Amino acid sequence: MQRIHVHELPQHEGERVRVAGWLHLQRRLSRLTFLLLRDCTGMVQVIVENPGLIAEVASLQPESVLEVEASVVGATQAPGGVELHEPIVRVLSTAEAPPIDLRRPALKEQLSTQLDHAPVSLRHPRRRAVFALAAASIAGFRASLDGLGFTEIQTPKIVGSATESGADVFVLDYFGRPAYLAQSPQFYKQTMVGVFERVYETGPVFRAEPHDTPRHLAEYVSLDAEVGFVHDHFDVMRFARESVAGMVDGVRTRADAAVGLLELQLPEVPEEIPVVHFSQAQQLIEAGTGDRVCGEPDLAPAHERWIGQWARREHGSDFVFVAGYPMVKRPFYTHPDPARPEFSNSFDLLFRGLELMTGGQRLHRYEDSVAALAARGERPEAYVGYLEAFRHGMPPHGGFAIGLERWVARLVEAANIRETTLFPRDRTRLAP
Repeated sequence: MQRIHVHELPQHEGERVRVAGWLHLQRRLSRLTFLLLRDCTGMVQVIVENPGLIAEVASLQPESVLEVEASVVGATQAPGGVELHEPIVRVLSTAEAPPIDLRRPALKEQLSTQLDHAPVSLRHPRRRAVFALAAASIAGFRASLDGLGFTEIQTPKIVGSATESGADVFVLDYFGRPAYLAQSPQFYKQTMVGVFERVYETGPVFRAEPHDTPRHLAEYVSLDAEVGFVHDHFDVMRFARESVAGMVDGVRTRADAAVGLLELQLPEVPEEIPVVHFSQAQQLIEAGTGDRVCGEPDLAPAHERWIGQWARREHGSDFVFVAGYPMVKRPFYTHPDPARPEFSNSFDLLFRGLELMTGGQRLHRYEDSVAALAARGERPEAYVGYLEAFRHGMPPHGGFAIGLERWVARLVEAANIRETTLFPRDRTRLAP
């Protein structure tokens, strides 16, 4: 008899089946015991009436792993509409009393406690559902870009030079010489535009920035894409829109159970996401809040939230592009606006008032890249591998990157990005 999953049980009513999972809850009455068994697809109630078996399972702690052979009986009041009768129970492994109470509908422990005991807390159905959303989002990202002719690539995470000027990096001893953990796959994905024209990658990136905020991590998952033969950053924004729409579709089609459990309202991605220029955004913020922001090189988190609310109010959209950030706040490879070179052909995508994505058009001529490096006080010799692609001809191109944990955090309205990170890494946390 092959094992089946809990969500398949309604198809086997009246049959004898074998299931396996974790003991989620045990409730003992005078003449019978209810076992709630949990697997990766759901929960089922097991009715134990045999006195000998009742005595055998009485000492089992929650999270003990059981295999159960039993008859499937319809029961409208039970989870999934069925329950298991006349069970034969085999204990596959016993458990100590768990440090996290998984029996509650929602975890009550402090976030720090949940993170300290992540191997257990992640088993909670609501915690697990968050990462089902993440997996479905990545699948949707891949599917959307595969459909647009992109090729998935994998690039090194140990690199010989920093990718983005101004961002702190983790330094490694690489066989006696310095190396760094990659801040992004930027240089490599640009290089691969010269090979495949359209590429994407999903993988970890590392930032040694000393932040201790609810929206920053030292390691996170970045969903990156780069596309060749663009006219300007507006072409890149259209590809960015398709990728986000694909992520929403991935969640809707692949994680519907998680969406239902968490009672989420998924966003609608407009065919044309509203766009506001950075300078106009600052004018709107000043007029709407009274804050003096014009002339500042970036938007503060509070002002991103305000622009998000403005987009919702004026355009009915959870998404808004802010385009044309000042060149002083963008990496050296960013293409300036030909009409106003103090501004860039770049953008951020805000989702419900939080910066979700950064992207833009890149420099594609060798001499422009060399000049941009020199203007930042960088030595072109340190970027010889990167610059080689440009010495031998690169098309106008651009790309973007999405922070997966931020995306999921906004989907579930999490207060802290660590709630949507499996095993967070920040200034203080290196385990588990």
